[in-house]
Amino acid sequence: MEPEPGGAAAALLRQKRAALRRRGCSFESPSTALQPPGPLMDPLTKGSCGSQMAQTLLWKAKSSLSFGIQPLQTWPTKEPEVESQVNLSVSEDLGCRRGDFSRKHYGSVELLISSDADGAIQRAGRFRVENGSSDENATALPGTWRRTDVHLENPEYHTRWYFKYFLGQVHQNYIGNDAEKSPFFLSVTLSDQNYQRVPQYRAILWRKTGTQKICLPYSPTKTHSVKSILSAMNLDKFEKGPREIFHPEIQKDLLVLEEQEGSVNFKFGVLFAKDGQLTDDEMFSNEIGSDAFQKFLHLLGDTITLKGWTGYRGGLDTKNDTTGIHSVYTVYQGHEIMFHVSTMLPYSKENKQQVERKRHIGNDIVTIVFEEGEEPTPAFKPSMIRSHFTHIFALVRYDQQNDNYRLKIFSEESVPLFGPPLPSPPVFTDHQEFRDFLLVKLINGEKATLETPTFAQKRRRTLDMLIRSLYQDLMPDLHKNMLNRRSFSDVLPESPKSARKKEEARQAEFVRIGQALKLKSIVRGGAPSGLAASGIFKKEPWEPQCFCSNFPHEAVCADPWGQALLVSTDAGVLLVDDDLPSVPVFDRTLPVKQMHVLEALDLLILRADKGKDARLFVFRLSAVQKSIEEKQVVKSKCDCRENKLEKTKGCHLYAINTHHSRELRIVVAIRNKLLLITRKHKPSTGTSISLLSPLLESPVEEFQYIREICLSDSPVVMTLVDGPAEESDNLICVAYRHQFDVVNESTGEAFRLHHVEANRVNFVAAIDVYEDGDAGLLLCYNYSCIYKKVCPFNGGSFLVQPSASDFQFCWNQAPYAIVCAFPYLLAFTTDSMEIRLVVNGNLVHTSVVPQLQLVASRVKFSPKICTRFHSETLLAEALNGL
Repeated sequence: MEPEPGGAAAALLRQKRAALRRRGCSFESPSTALQPPGPLMDPLTKGSCGSQMAQTLLWKAKSSLSFGIQPLQTWPTKEPEVESQVNLSVSEDLGCRRGDFSRKHYGSVELLISSDADGAIQRAGRFRVENGSSDENATALPGTWRRTDVHLENPEYHTRWYFKYFLGQVHQNYIGNDAEKSPFFLSVTLSDQNYQRVPQYRAILWRKTGTQKICLPYSPTKTHSVKSILSAMNLDKFEKGPREIFHPEIQKDLLVLEEQEGSVNFKFGVLFAKDGQLTDDEMFSNEIGSDAFQKFLHLLGDTITLKGWTGYRGGLDTKNDTTGIHSVYTVYQGHEIMFHVSTMLPYSKENKQQVERKRHIGNDIVTIVFEEGEEPTPAFKPSMIRSHFTHIFALVRYDQQNDNYRLKIFSEESVPLFGPPLPSPPVFTDHQEFRDFLLVKLINGEKATLETPTFAQKRRRTLDMLIRSLYQDLMPDLHKNMLNRRSFSDVLPESPKSARKKEEARQAEFVRIGQALKLKSIVRGGAPSGLAASGIFKKEPWEPQCFCSNFPHEAVCADPWGQALLVSTDAGVLLVDDDLPSVPVFDRTLPVKQMHVLEALDLLILRADKGKDARLFVFRLSAVQKSIEEKQVVKSKCDCRENKLEKTKGCHLYAINTHHSRELRIVVAIRNKLLLITRKHKPSTGTSISLLSPLLESPVEEFQYIREICLSDSPVVMTLVDGPAEESDNLICVAYRHQFDVVNESTGEAFRLHHVEANRVNFVAAIDVYEDGDAGLLLCYNYSCIYKKVCPFNGGSFLVQPSASDFQFCWNQAPYAIVCAFPYLLAFTTDSMEIRLVVNGNLVHTSVVPQLQLVASRVKFSPKICTRFHSETLLAEALNGL
């Protein structure tokens, strides 16, 4: 059930709703599938959609995402009933939830040492241990933890581009050498993204360092060249112009290159250990398992007969029974999984080490250890298993009395973080939920292991060898017909009308061979078996509901106010709620380009920008609400003279601190000059702070000018960051030229945080992220996103040093806006919303929404994402209803 509208706009909205009810109107949000209203132009056929203007809608999107956000904090007041009305939205941004983002949620690295049955010390190993709780002996209270959604990270149906979008379709492939004379291959296609009638170019660059994938917008009036596509991938210099490969057999070679990303199917070891067993010899010597173990195997998958088995076999013998008669097998979200079960593999009484069993399970990257017994403190440690290949152990215990499973994860320290994080306590009463969690955790774990230095180096060496070998095979044909001089030609979605029949026949043969390769790959298990249906029954992390239709104006920016939206449009600033009539707040003489609604502080901050007369305005929300309720004349720019912050004339950008528990800070950019302004709360009596005491109608006098800081250039992006410690100075992150800098608010000193190595830089955002109380920044530009830990100050200086927690990733499309809704990052492009995880940047989901544009965002307890949609305006309240 949704909460009643709150905040300053509550009374107004309730009055409006009551009036509409009396007139027999309904304002329930219809639940509908996300389909763009009206026909769209289809650039694939270059057909017209007619002269009718597309309908404008306002969407409210409910989400299945669970964020695990702490309850809202409140300002202390004398009266409890008043205190409940002025709840602070301190979770307005990730930065307000200090300590909520912690790598400790994914385990802490420990040096594990164990002893064998004779008391001899076994080899030590450093493993990240996840137990879901700092106190493993704590009494388990199932159902009390807040469950985060269980996602496959970098799922194949989002990442296997060549198989899905290229193979069996007409596309173009190019070959060339970079400036270091290393060969590369480029594949380009024009695809209809997920059948949503959103055509776009997809490009894959194959290099020895790995593959890079990007999407580029399609325009019927602007075609892309190979040079421009490579430039978008930061490859601006090469030895010779890339040349096009016409031979259809190239598809087979490129498919092999893509398969180096990792296996689509998985083999996991399952080892049965009796209570008290301390060595792998003892564990591998168990001939049969317990009833609880058999129940667990039945939960994992189906018992199949190996002889004659035609599915994925995971290295087991399916002809002569040399690796056992039966095994356990399942399919999960399109992935075939074969389990190497210790009690099902051949057993030898003469061989105490059970080499045949160790040969399979010891060579699995992931092994499940089912430990018999119900002791809350298991004795198992990874050092008990002598294997240089296994990187992840999942320790499972079954509590027969309470019919639940307890899970613990050990990951070798070099394995990058992977989700989902274990609940606290790590106890599962729902067996199906446990199965989903375990399988997703293990699949994500194996994928993460492939990024460790050991596996990554081997994969890159293999990829480099394959690319060089393929390049040498094609060298003799460089001057023949297979490669011609069509270098830097426009990337064509189809043959030109004047194409000869020979070209048409070549394309038909190209498609035929590609489709045959695709079918063969599916049959042999080289692609997700349920590719078309993968995730079709799984709830997507973003589901829309119509919020307001027929919004007739162009939206510039917006911010939520209670359950309504305050929207700046070409007609002025309007208060919008569902399909009710919009209420004008300011007229068009106040062209608002930025705004913040701070309900907890009873403040509205606006930046009205029109040339040199740009200003920052501050209002009391209660005063704005009063004028709306009394139906006063809509305010113009002249009526707001008392609300100007005088020193802000000519400002082109401002930012506020999101963690303003005691002091609101504002930084205003006027060309290359920064103005730091603060507003402090005044205590009424004792330590209590009252927000409802009589105050002047204009809050301008509460703001005080602190200092002025000069930069070397005009900032494009600004973010305020709280200092690494309470005693430390606060920071301002600014982006300009080709770099991100951090500026000490107290001294004005600027320190280089990151230099961008690219000819053209489009700065998107710098998002403050607090990890275990320390500040960090997600620096977003072009297709890239880099996480930088903010190092502490040292004697007034700022030390910029690489951190072990730093990581980076690339978006599939170049975003124009990014929102952090912990634990997710949402990147907005013109036709999609890409969802990734904050902790590692791994892809979770891509939602296709034609002509999507972000208008505003605020991450509150019920996060809201406001978006503009289609040819006019759609405002969406997304990730809501947690």
